[in-house]
Formats: sequence, C-alpha cells, structure tokens
Amino acid sequence: MTRLLWRWGWLAAILVVGAALLWLEHVPKVPHYVTVAAKRDSLVRAVTATGTVNPVVTVQVGTYVSGPIVKINCDFNTQVKKGEVCAKIDPRPYELTVEQARANVANAHAQLKKDEAILAYDRVEYQRNLALRKENVVSQDALDSARSTAASAAAQVELDHAAVRQQEASLHSAEVNLGYTDIISPVDGTVVSRNVDVGQTVAASFQTPTLFLIAQDLTRMQVDASVSESDVGPVRIGQRAEFTVDAFPHHPFIATVTQVRQAPITVQNVVTYDVVLSVSNPELLLKPGMTANARIITAEHEDALQVPLQALRFMPMDANAGSRGQERHSGDHTGTIWVLDRKALREVQVVRGIDDGSSVEILSGNLKPGDQVAIDERVEEAGKRPRAGDQPHMSFRHF
Repeated sequence: MTRLLWRWGWLAAILVVGAALLWLEHVPKVPHYVTVAAKRDSLVRAVTATGTVNPVVTVQVGTYVSGPIVKINCDFNTQVKKGEVCAKIDPRPYELTVEQARANVANAHAQLKKDEAILAYDRVEYQRNLALRKENVVSQDALDSARSTAASAAAQVELDHAAVRQQEASLHSAEVNLGYTDIISPVDGTVVSRNVDVGQTVAASFQTPTLFLIAQDLTRMQVDASVSESDVGPVRIGQRAEFTVDAFPHHPFIATVTQVRQAPITVQNVVTYDVVLSVSNPELLLKPGMTANARIITAEHEDALQVPLQALRFMPMDANAGSRGQERHSGDHTGTIWVLDRKALREVQVVRGIDDGSSVEILSGNLKPGDQVAIDERVEEAGKRPRAGDQPHMSFRHF
C-alpha cells in the first residue's frame, strides 16, 4: 500500500510539472522598447587622423668642404639672420691653396710677358729679313725660318693667355672653397638642431653632411597627418580642422587643410595619404615633432533632424525581414526606422544624410522632432518584471 501511494505521488508530481511547462509556453509575451527622441541639433562629420607638427620651411645647412670645426656661433634655439656665420671650418689648408693658386697666376703672367717679348723680337727679325730678301742679301730659306719663328712665338703668347685664364680660374675655385669654410645661415630663422661640436671633423665626400637645421618661421606650423585610404575621399583643401597635442590636451588648435598629397605611403600593407594642415602658432606653444591628434571637418549641418545611428539597424522581432530585404538594400541613402506611437511601432521610410558615427541626419520621411524612435527591444512575460541581468534583444539590418 505504501509503495502504491509513493508511485501515485510521483505520477502526480510529473503531471504538475508538465502542466506548468505547458502553461509557461502559452504565457503571452509583452515587448518593451527602448526609445530615443528625434531632435534637431548641429551634426558634424569628421575624419580623424594622427600626425606630426613640423615647421612650414626647414632648411638643412651643410658643408661643401671638409675639415675640423674650429668655431661654433649657433646653438639650439638660436635666432639667426640670413648670412650669419654659424660655424667655422679650419681655413688654413684652404688659405695655403689660395696662396699657391695666386703664385701660379703670377707665374703664368710672367711667362706671358716673357713670350710677348720673344714674339716682339721675332717679328722685328722677320721684318728685317724681309727687307734684306728684297735686296737678295739673305736667302729665301732664312726668310721662311724667320716667318715660322714669329708665328710660333705668336702661338706661344696665345697659349700663355689661356694658361693665365686657367690659373685665375683655379685661384677663384680656391677662394670659393676658402669661403665655404664659413658655414652661414641661408635664411632668417631659429636653429632647431645642431649636429656638430668644436673639434669634430666633417667630411664632404659623396654626401653633404647636415650640420644645422634651421626653421624659417616657428610662428607658422603645419601638421603632416596620415589619413587612411578609406577616409581620404571627402577630404578637400580649405576644410577646417582641429587638433590637440599631448602637451596641451585641453587646448584645441584650429587649422586648415592646405594640401592633400597624392603620393601614397604604404606601411605593412596599410595605405595612407599625407594631409597637410596649416596652423598659426603666435605663442610658440607648438614645437617641432609633437604628435597631433587631428579631426578634419568634412561636413557640418546646422539644425539637422537626427536620430541615433542605431535606429537604422534596429528591427522588431516580429517584423517580416524577408519581405523587406530588397527595400532596405535598394539604395545607399534610404532606410527604415521604427517610431513608437501609442505603444505600437510604426514603420517610417527615411532618407539619410551625413552621420558622425553615433547620430545620423534624416533628410526626409514622416518624422518630426520629439518622435520616439526605437533602438532596442526587450521581450518579457506578461505580469513579470524585468530581472537584473536580463539581456535585451536587438536585430540589425545592414544599411
């Protein structure tokens, strides 16, 4: 008897559990929607990039001649003027070369005078023999020899003139090299780099060594920003940009796009383009080499009707996705949003404009400011409150 009661008790428990499960399956589901009100506000589309702050014009000052540095007049941050001597290479070897070249010029002039004197004598002798030949005092051979000697002396004088010009050119070359021992600034500016010290020997053989870097004007700077190939399309000259540097994270600097360089830069199969941003630096806050986090404004609309970008990806669970698939993908600028109207969702076809990554502009459609646009959906059993940890359901449409 006890065993029979035990079996009937188990059977009753199984029936109660089954009935409870069957009842739970038929409990009505109540959807709850998360909505955001459509609003009018300014909307900005921007391209972000990182770059480096550089002077607009940076001149590399090198040396044409070799030798040890004996004097340095310019150091870091020195303000220099055009033509100012920044460093001096030991001039003594080049002074000796100049003296030798001057001696060679003097020697060439002396040789020229000597040969001009010989030419004058040979011409007189030829004229004398010519007169004597008319009187048959000298032979024709003596006259021809005198003529040849005079012509040879004239050629020698011409050769001496060429030698004088050659030696003068060598002297000028030696003087130029002597002048190159003065390392001068070619522009007005600020020394931003010094790569030599007194006593260091510089060698100008195959490649001119860079001794100084001079920034022509530090009150005007530029940012060389690397923009990825996927973002460079809408970037145009004249667009406004702003950037910050780590030294002044809360101080935005206003810049202007002045150049979009066509040369691609490929690093590890990633293609970027150099976009030059010009910025004024009157307070000299920006320094060469600073890292800039730039934001280039490619479009800006005031008083734009906008909704969260998430609204274009939301789709209710009970919507017929298959029947609307072609409509959602029919154009790049059309889409569907769902507006909560009297506790029910209303489908609205819209034309989208620009977006800033979180909000999107609505250009046309049956939507007005204040309409509650659904961005999320939670499904709960009737009479059951949401529990902590319940995850919302979200369906996405690709648009």
